[in-house]
Amino acid sequence: MGTPTSGAEGLRSIPALLHRNAKTLADKPAYREKEFGIWQSWTWSEAETEIENLALGLLNLGVAEGDFIAIIGRNRPYMYWGMVAAQMVGAIPVPLYNDAVAEEMAYVLDHCGARFVIVSDQEQVDKVIEVQENLHQFEHLIYLDPRGLRKYDHTRLHQYSHIQEQGHAARDELTPELRRREAKLDYDSTCVMLYTSGTTGKPKGVVLSNRNVIESAKSSSEFDDLRQTDDILAYLPMAWVGDFIFSVGQSYWTGFCTNCPESGETMQTDLREIGPTYFFAPPRVFETQLTQVMIRMEDAGNFKRRMFHYFMDHAKRVGPALLDGKSVGLWDRLKYNLGEVLVYGPLKNTLGFSRVRVGYTAGEAIGPEIFEFYRSLGINLKQLYGQTEATVFITAQPDGQVRSDTVGVPSPGVEIRIAENGEVFYRSPGVFVEYYKNAESTADTKDAEGWVATGDAGFIEPDTGHLRIIDRAKDVGKMADGSMFAPKYVENKLKFYPNILEAVVFGNGRDECTAFINIDLSAVGNWAERNNIAYASYQELAGHPQVLATIQAHVEEVNRSVAQDEMLSGCQVHRFVVLHKELDADDGELTRTRKVRRRIIEEKYDDIIAALYDGSDKVSTVTEVTYEDGRKGSISATLEVRSAETRVAAQKMAAE
Repeated sequence: MGTPTSGAEGLRSIPALLHRNAKTLADKPAYREKEFGIWQSWTWSEAETEIENLALGLLNLGVAEGDFIAIIGRNRPYMYWGMVAAQMVGAIPVPLYNDAVAEEMAYVLDHCGARFVIVSDQEQVDKVIEVQENLHQFEHLIYLDPRGLRKYDHTRLHQYSHIQEQGHAARDELTPELRRREAKLDYDSTCVMLYTSGTTGKPKGVVLSNRNVIESAKSSSEFDDLRQTDDILAYLPMAWVGDFIFSVGQSYWTGFCTNCPESGETMQTDLREIGPTYFFAPPRVFETQLTQVMIRMEDAGNFKRRMFHYFMDHAKRVGPALLDGKSVGLWDRLKYNLGEVLVYGPLKNTLGFSRVRVGYTAGEAIGPEIFEFYRSLGINLKQLYGQTEATVFITAQPDGQVRSDTVGVPSPGVEIRIAENGEVFYRSPGVFVEYYKNAESTADTKDAEGWVATGDAGFIEPDTGHLRIIDRAKDVGKMADGSMFAPKYVENKLKFYPNILEAVVFGNGRDECTAFINIDLSAVGNWAERNNIAYASYQELAGHPQVLATIQAHVEEVNRSVAQDEMLSGCQVHRFVVLHKELDADDGELTRTRKVRRRIIEEKYDDIIAALYDGSDKVSTVTEVTYEDGRKGSISATLEVRSAETRVAAQKMAAE
């Protein structure tokens, strides 16, 4: 595919990019972190010193070339340094989801055979210690935050700063070996191993080379004109490929600064303080922010609420056109400028988006109304389509060609083809090397010519070249009458409503579609508070008659919209239940990236699904749940099964 084997501009690895930045951008900010309410900063020169000291310390500890080093913790510069230091010594970093339970971590640690683990704090230390007896290759655990760990057995437990100090003390002795190992790194060396979310089974270890990461970072940075002066907020899981390519790949290629918030609870405040110019978030983040905005507007005075809706109506009409540089009338432009002063500007500042120059969302389809809301404010929010196996980028939306119903055109260097069954295939310099210890799955996913099966169904628009994704190929099916069943299409429409957090639609091979719905406790709880409705639990609020009536109205509104789509009109929801608990990753119902595990949900709630289809008005159920401390329990509930009004499909009406 024409990729230079020597590396882009001769830079063959992430450590090589680090050394370049330390020379050419020595005093420019590389990392910032907020700790104890204060922002701390490291330049590229300082970051190089910190990383080299850690790398020397790892050599001193006995890390061998080819070893796997697990990284577990929230986004902190030290954790990113751990990944780059591992690469320096010829080892392979394996970031894990820090909210994973010990059992999930045990599978990954055992599968990759990690000899060394770097963690952030006592919580993560405890998880590793809990499962260490089953980890036959595990040898040493390095922790960053010493609080709570003084009385632990430190035979195999080491403080991060001590490892750095020992490395620095042995600098003269170990530097030649470090340089020797760095010199061996090339484009085909493994850069990182990232595990898939495991939607349909056990997570797979995706091996990504320096070629994959650097070429993807280079081409995507050029595509969006990313600059050394940009700022990004690193708050998404480090185990997710998106964070790795943005906070490591693109950051090291362009030299921009990676900013780490103090905690998940302070993320919104930290976002406002940093004001990133380059921002990525999955749809859930944008949906949650919009929900909070609408809640605040409901609580605002009449004048402020009317002003907000007046200018937002105008923004939705002309904002996207202004953003794309299209012609807009003078009066409309002046009115929009006034709205910028009174509404849009203050709102963007509250959200932390005042400086965003390039914004992306991906991972799941975003509701078109939510997407257009942000673009109407003048935020250059775009969609991309990617996978771990692609080193993120498959398609992206160029400026001026942004639409809510497509995921853009092939990213630079990417080829796309659509199979006869509608499945999307791609190949590019970013295509992964292999699934670790899984040659069979590698062969099933990637053929001899480098084409990768995405598992998604879609088509390319002949007039624009834009890719449209319909659904996961395995989830797209047929209704009993032969019409198409695409659950994600309907679920995304339902999740547009602030009251609905999650939706799961059923109907493959059946006469009708039905749905499970989770309410958004924040939005519905605020409504209950404003209307003086008391409730003691999520379950009680979810079963409130007024809540059920509101959700039914949303379902019926979605049905009216779905009926207009000739291809998918058979997916209207006939009956639904509002579940008595939130779907949860700890209960195995969602992945750590909040993707629905349909098969598990179908098995776990088979009694409720049966009630949706047998005409029952109510269903009693008992559900096992996992508490935050890992204990198991159960919830009993009697759920009301509701019927929703459906519409005759638009094409049928026209025929009649």
